[in-house]
Order: sequence, then structure tokens, then C-alpha cells
Amino acid sequence: MKRASRDIIFLFSTRIIRLFAYGLISVVFALYLSATGLNTAAVGAVLTATLAGDILVSLWVTLVADRVGRKNMLLLGAILMMVAGLMFLSTTDPLLVTLAAIVGIVSPSGGEIGPFLSIEQAALSQLIPDSHRTRLFGWYNLAGSFATALGALVGGWLAHGLLAAGWSKLDAYRMLMAGYALSGLALMLVFFLLSRQVEVQSTAQTTVDASTKYMGLHRSKKVVLKLSTLFALDAFAGGFVVQSMIAWWLHVHFGAEVGLLGALFFGANLLAGGSALLATRIAERIGLVRTMVYTHIPSNILLCLVPLMPNLWLAMVVLLLRASISQMDVPARQSYTMAVVAPDERSAASGITTVARSVGAAISPLLAGIFMANPLLFSAPFFIAGGLKIAYDVILYRMFKDIRE
Repeated sequence: MKRASRDIIFLFSTRIIRLFAYGLISVVFALYLSATGLNTAAVGAVLTATLAGDILVSLWVTLVADRVGRKNMLLLGAILMMVAGLMFLSTTDPLLVTLAAIVGIVSPSGGEIGPFLSIEQAALSQLIPDSHRTRLFGWYNLAGSFATALGALVGGWLAHGLLAAGWSKLDAYRMLMAGYALSGLALMLVFFLLSRQVEVQSTAQTTVDASTKYMGLHRSKKVVLKLSTLFALDAFAGGFVVQSMIAWWLHVHFGAEVGLLGALFFGANLLAGGSALLATRIAERIGLVRTMVYTHIPSNILLCLVPLMPNLWLAMVVLLLRASISQMDVPARQSYTMAVVAPDERSAASGITTVARSVGAAISPLLAGIFMANPLLFSAPFFIAGGLKIAYDVILYRMFKDIRE
């Protein structure tokens, strides 16, 4: 148990480092791409390419992580982050920037992306008793939200300070990319400290015929397929309003300065983290599925209200109100996925549902960029995202309200 506790601390530490890095560049990533000379539609295309790269990396990890080693795959992901940061720092060539975005596990939203989450969830689930899983995931998400918030604050105000000091936009934003590369190096160092207990345990044998398995699944194929389809819909909707696009929308629509945007997303991510922790107590009372649905619908109504606000400050208030309940579904969703599959299917189930979310989110930033390039449709992404997410909530409740947790 002492060794397991150390591994849990290490996994929490890597999540904090990683989400800090995501938050650091999320506020300025779209602005950075624009500063390299890309137009509005091209920025959306690069964000879509970034998410498409996440699909390929995550799918590959799903297939090989348990065989090659979870620790090895985590180390590979850290190396890719470091290489991407160095490429952003050293070139403005559109093809190389796009390539770095594709393979570098960059998060336009500031949230979790890539192969890390599925591996860490599976490892954490076997390091603790099942009865503690939802609560641990709540703290795990709180740690990530706080790190994203701090990263957004540091990134926004650092960029603001550099611009005020006379730096060009491109040079100021590239300084944050250097921080992204350093975060990849820090991740490598911590991942090296993980023990063998994070790997698939050889004592966990199963009598299931290997011929009945598909991508690591056997008895839970149908339920994972249903969850993956719904999670893909939710992620597709969310891709219209990733943090980078919201920051850009506020910057263009209201003239919000980058420092203020960093402060906004600092507060939003703090509130989101608190909401994720509160969700664990709600789930104990009303169940995981009801927690997901009952908290998600109001947050999506608030999302639709953002572009209807007449000024920047009211828009920020609505975004903060939404953030205060927006992540309550996340630990419940993660724990529910682990609960409805067999223990030897957890890595595969987490990986497949993560890939499904990446597939869903991959195309929508491109569409959002196309909409935002048209002045008449500039705010359409908020309405599309909110409407689709509410549809997801209704379908999820109807399909899974009677399935065990």
C-alpha cells in the first residue's frame, strides 16, 4: 500500500504538470497560430488537425499500452510534448507547426487530451478499492482543473507582460511554447519514478476465450460501444467551444485583452475543479448517471446564453457560472465507465471511450472556424454546442438510467 500511495502521488503530480502546460498555452494557442500568418479558417483547421492527431495517438495506445507497458507509453507521450514545444519555439512554417500540433498532444481546450488519461485512469483504478474510485477521480479532476487554471493565469499574464514590454506577438507567444517543452521534460522525470504496480497485474487472470475479445473487450462490448457513441456526440459539441476558441471569440467580439482572458480562465477552471469534487458527494446520493445528466443540462443552457450577453463582463459572469457546474459530470462519467466493465477491460474501455471523444471533437473546431469567419455566424458555435450537449444528456439518461453502477 505504501508503494501504491507513492504511485498515486506521482500520477497526481504528472496530471498537475500536464494540465498546467495545457492551460499555459490554451489561452494563446489560437492567437499564436494567427500570429504565424494563418487566417481564421486555417486556425480552425490546425485545431482540428491537433485533435485528429490525438485520435491516432490514443488509438495506438489503446492497442499496445498493456502489452508494451503503461509506463513506457506515458514516457513516449511526454517526449512528444517536449518535441512539439521545441518545434513551436523554432519555426513558423505552417506545415511544421501543424505537424507539431498533430503529434505533440496539444490541448486547444486546456483540458485533458491524448493517451495519458486512459492509462492513468486504469492504473489508479487498480491501486485503490472500487468503493473509493469516484472520490479519487473527483480529487484527480480537481488537481487537473486547478493546474489548468494556474496555467491559464500564468500564460495570459505572461503574454500580456511580454507584449507590454515591447515583444512582438509571435515572440511573446513562443515563450509560452518553451514552457510547454519544459513541462514535457518534467513529465518524463516523474514518469520514470513509477513502479511496476501501475502495469497490468499478471495475477489478474481471466477465463474469457481470447477469440471473443475485441480491442481488449469481451462482455462489455455493447455497453462500451453505446457509451463511446454518446461521448463522441458530447465531445463533438464541446469541440465548437474549446477554450482557445472562446478566448479568441472574446478577444474579437469584445476586445478582451490576453491578460484578462488568462484571469477569466483561471477562475473558470478553479470553479470547474470544485464542481468536479462536489459531484462525488452528489453521486453518492443520486447515482452516477443522474449526476451526469442533472448537472450537465443547466451548464449547457448557460453556454447558449453567452453570446446573448450585451457586454464582456456579463459574458464572463455567465461563463463563470457555467464553469461552476460544468465539470460535475466528469468524475461521474469516468467512474461509471470503470464500474460497468470487467477489471481486465478497464484499460481498453477507458482508451476506446477516450478515442471516441477525440473522434467526436476532431472536426468541430474546423467547423467553428468556418462559422466564425462569417460575421453573421460568428456566435453560432455556442448555440450548436449547447443544443447538441443537451441532446446528449437526454439520450444518455434514457439509455443508461437503469444500468447498474
